[in-house]
Amino acid sequence: MRDVAVIGVGHTKFGKSEKGNIELFAEAAIQAMEEAGVGKGDIEALFVGNCLGGMAEGVANIAPFLAWELNLGTIPATRFEGACASATVAFRDAYMWVASGAYDMVLAGGTERTLVMGTPFATRTFAMGSDRFESQTGLTFPGVFAMAAVLYSKVHGIPLDKLREKMAHVSIKNHKHGAINPKAQFYKKYGNLKVEDVLNSPMIAYPLTLLDCCPFSDGGTAAILCSADIARKFTDEPIYVLGTGQASGGPLGRQEDYTKFPARVASARMAFKQAGLSPKDIQVLEAHDCFTIAEIILLECCGFFDWGTAADATEEGQTDIGGVIPTNPSGGLLGKGHPVGATGVSQIYAIVEQLLGKAVKGNQVDPVPEIGMTDNLGGDGATLAHVILGRSRRKK
Repeated sequence: MRDVAVIGVGHTKFGKSEKGNIELFAEAAIQAMEEAGVGKGDIEALFVGNCLGGMAEGVANIAPFLAWELNLGTIPATRFEGACASATVAFRDAYMWVASGAYDMVLAGGTERTLVMGTPFATRTFAMGSDRFESQTGLTFPGVFAMAAVLYSKVHGIPLDKLREKMAHVSIKNHKHGAINPKAQFYKKYGNLKVEDVLNSPMIAYPLTLLDCCPFSDGGTAAILCSADIARKFTDEPIYVLGTGQASGGPLGRQEDYTKFPARVASARMAFKQAGLSPKDIQVLEAHDCFTIAEIILLECCGFFDWGTAADATEEGQTDIGGVIPTNPSGGLLGKGHPVGATGVSQIYAIVEQLLGKAVKGNQVDPVPEIGMTDNLGGDGATLAHVILGRSRRKK
């Protein structure tokens, strides 16, 4: 397997858009191609994440239409569906095709339009990412993570009112970063939250309030991947894929403790093993904070903190910029938005910007990090995927 580099990235503004899925992806893809300095003839295949296009717009077989919208012609184009992890799975497959030598350069990304569905229908379609029995008996994702918060409280002996205060610090941090990110859905909003603001916002699923929950969003993202051997023909600063992971989980009722998703542990370990790295080597993290408790849980599953300690670490500022592991300096899903099929490569975009020192002022980690990681979850622990990126190639 040869080394692979990212040489260009693109990202629409997240939030409500009048553009459709095809137009959103095309906007991001053109940005990525222009940044990489590549033309349509250089792209050999397209890999795209899209989860809800069939329900939102009635277009399920979207990948070939994206290829033709970009005038890429008859190249292979494949849609990937892994719920919220769709774009990460698409990126990972794109990476493996280039690493294998089958292609030298490919386009990967994601696109989603959820706000056109309205809240009731969007909530119903999101729930389809869960086990059929769970979703059809009324369980939604706010309910899943509300139960996870209660379970975390009981397992680790943290009173629920105290845990809610600790969770609020995730919301405060990520909304602060989203408020200064021009690509974010909540740009210039919620930048000065306090604990009481989070606790007193409308209750969604106890103990989660509105400001504990990420929003529905529209958006598109894209990245150009190529063989590392040719990357410097296009850019002086390629960002290298050091490791990836992916793993599968089952229904919640078949998992012993879903504050410790086994698929997340397995996927993260796979990525670390391939990269020859450990959690202590990661200098910036973009992670799936669909709810405030979700960020706390993932930090432990990925090995950044011991079990039961991430809530305290968050309250202490260890996940802030300047802390042990700066987490979601882009705003994450809470502050930046969550267009399901596009989120995974949004995380890639944010890490690339960090490693190049190009993140917006106030969100850039200092000193500029050498290694960053993404964590993405699809469904309620069913599809997990991780990507580790670095400024230098893998050590042989």
